[in-house]
Formats: sequence, structure tokens, C-alpha cells
Amino acid sequence: MTRRVGITTTIPSEVVFAAGWVPVDLNNVFITSADPRQLVEEAEVAGYPRNICAWIKGIYGTVIRDRTLDTVIAVTQGDCSNTHALMETLQLAGVCVIPFAYPFDRDYDLLKLQIEKLMQYFGVDWPAVRETSARLGEIRGAVRDLDRLTWEENRVGGWDNHFYQVTCSDFEGDPESFRARVNKFLARARQAPPRGEEIRLAYIGVPPINADIYGFLEQLGARVVFNETQRQFTMPFDTENLVEQYRLYTYPYGIFYRLEDIKRELERRSVRGVIHYVQSFCFRQIEDLIVRHELRVPVLTVEGNNPGPLDARTRVRLEAFVEMLR
Repeated sequence: MTRRVGITTTIPSEVVFAAGWVPVDLNNVFITSADPRQLVEEAEVAGYPRNICAWIKGIYGTVIRDRTLDTVIAVTQGDCSNTHALMETLQLAGVCVIPFAYPFDRDYDLLKLQIEKLMQYFGVDWPAVRETSARLGEIRGAVRDLDRLTWEENRVGGWDNHFYQVTCSDFEGDPESFRARVNKFLARARQAPPRGEEIRLAYIGVPPINADIYGFLEQLGARVVFNETQRQFTMPFDTENLVEQYRLYTYPYGIFYRLEDIKRELERRSVRGVIHYVQSFCFRQIEDLIVRHELRVPVLTVEGNNPGPLDARTRVRLEAFVEMLR
């Protein structure tokens, strides 16, 4: 039986697939579950405080409920500051935890060492990893074309742009099946008429816990043409060097490195306004002051807490923001 390993965020999945294992993005499983709020509540019953990020609690609840996930790769540097405690509570529950760290300064040698430690754990060598990397690169390339259809030809909506890009974290556990799904969507999208939303928006920050934000914005005549973090999951870089690929990947590194990418894409995509999503009780909320200082387009900061539809207050703020841009 194929072994499954949970991941707390995007890691070098090439290593996992090359070893014959299947990576499972715990964030995606949590947010698409039948009742994600129940998973959050189960973590709170186990002892997690209420003033802790719902994503962390949801990941904990997901792993505890799914006993086939007896191993988790946890990103200890470059993601959530609460991951260390998450690791410890999972270990208490008998889960095997493998740490992986993105070096803060994007040091090539330290990153290479982390990837090779992961390779050693899974018992694979560089030729196998490079072969898998080439295969996954083709799929990511197709999703990057979907992104181009979003902002350049205006044929794809914000939700689909978000979904296919964010799914590149684990390819739904089956890269070839996901490739077929992407190609089928692309065939339809290329024939679709251009969309008519007049306000072009960017969405920056972690993926939303309130997924209806895209559809709501499009009801207002606005559309997200740039999903910052989700786009990074497609590894939109011109390199065949796996270490360099994950060194160029912006999400795990500092806000100023991320802003270089954000500024380039805002200009290239003719974005008129930015929605900066921040998760309640997340350290990244502090970075909002830097974002506002550095960007030269209007920014609306939206805070999300628990999974579910947008609350009334956030809907009113989004409506006012779009009207202001219009």
C-alpha cells in the first residue's frame, strides 16, 4: 500500500514522490473537509487555546482524525511560528514528525542540506529526484498557463486560479490524474469568452480560510488576477536546479523578498487594488504595516478567523473597497 505523509505547507514534494510516497497537504484536506469547523473544535477540546490560528488547529484535527497519516513533514522555519508546538502535540499523539527548514537568508548550501536530509529519510538519490522534478515541472507549467489565461486573456476566474495553483502543493496525491484535470480545464478555458469584470485585484498573503471571497468579488464586478502565495506553489521560475527552485520560491522567506515579486506582478498585471489577507492570531499580521508602506496601490487588509463564508462586516468592507476603486 502506498504510504501517505502529511505536509504542513509546500515542501520539496519531488523527494516524496520519488520515494513512492504520496504527500498530503493538510491545509487542503482541512479546508475541503465536510465540516472544517468541527476539526478546529476537536483541537480545542484536546487543549488548543482559542486564540491560536485556526489553520494550526485544523491541521491537528485533520491528522488526529485520519489515522492513516502516521507521518508528517513539518516546516519549522519559513511558515507558521506555531508549527513547533503543533509538532510536539502530534508527537504526543504518536505521530512521527519530520522537520524541514527553509533558511531565513535563502542560503543555498543550507537549503541543499535540508533537501538532502529529506532525501536520506526517504531513501532516494538525486537522479530519482531530478527525474520526478522534470515530470512535476511539466504539470506546474500547465498551471502557469492557466494563470496567464487569468490575467492576460481574462478567461479564468479568481477561484479557479486559486484552486489549481494551490493544489500544486501536493497535486492531489496523484500528479498524472491532476495533469489530466488541468489539461481538461485549460481546453475549456482557452475557448471561453473574455470575462467582463472591470476592477483587477491582487490577493496577497496566505490562502483564504473563507473561500467564497472570489465569487463575492466577482459579483461586485471585480476579479482577482494575481494570487500571490498560490502562484508560488507553481514554482514560476526559469531554472532546472531543484535547490535554486526552492531558493527562488518566495513564501518561506522575508516580506521584502516577497514584495519584490508582488511589485513586479502588480505592474505586469495592471492591478488596481490589493487585498492583503491576514489570518487571526498569525505573526504575519505585523507584516501588514510593511506592505502598506511599500505598495503604491490601494490596499485593503482583510482578517479571517474560522472557516466558513465571509462575515457581513467583511462583505461591507469589500463592497466599499471595490466602489472606491471604481
